[in-house]
Amino acid sequence: MELSGQIKKYRSEKGWNQETLAEKAYVSRQTVSNWENEKSYPDVHSLLILSGLFGVSLDELVKGDVQTMKEEIRKDDITRFRKWSWIYAAMFIVMILIPFPLMKFLGMAGVGVFAAYSALTIAVAFKVEKLKKQDNIHTYKEIAAYLEGRSLDSAEKAEEAAKAPYQRALLAICSGAIAFAVMALLTHFFG
Repeated sequence: MELSGQIKKYRSEKGWNQETLAEKAYVSRQTVSNWENEKSYPDVHSLLILSGLFGVSLDELVKGDVQTMKEEIRKDDITRFRKWSWIYAAMFIVMILIPFPLMKFLGMAGVGVFAAYSALTIAVAFKVEKLKKQDNIHTYKEIAAYLEGRSLDSAEKAEEAAKAPYQRALLAICSGAIAFAVMALLTHFFG
């Protein structure tokens, strides 16, 4: 990051040592040292104070760091999305596999356990959907691009947007078919 160099540069131009800057910025000398050695990053309040002390705009102070920060935030978002997606996929697979063993070994109590587990799985699915909406991704192609750290161009975006209604309908039909199959099997074994 360039901010550490900017802080050193502006501090030196003022003829201040780290202790003097620390007093003026209302932080410890160690904090200033950490900023200058890239061990920590000033919070927004400290950035505003530094900007005022050095007589420069925030843009000048943070220079190229804004893009670096955006990339770090994007990496965190992608990591979070991947984590929740894998959790959901695992829970969904388990949800498909557990109804029969639960019913066989726990009887009607198994229905309650399955219902609770299904509710938890649905909550995780909503979390994944919320993350998708937050980053404006709707289709598999958009998700793949997102996970690769790139975005689709406008033509690809329009093409994917046109597919979305059909994909939702197909998803609804498949979900209904799975629910029907599960109910048919439950009726067969316990009916």
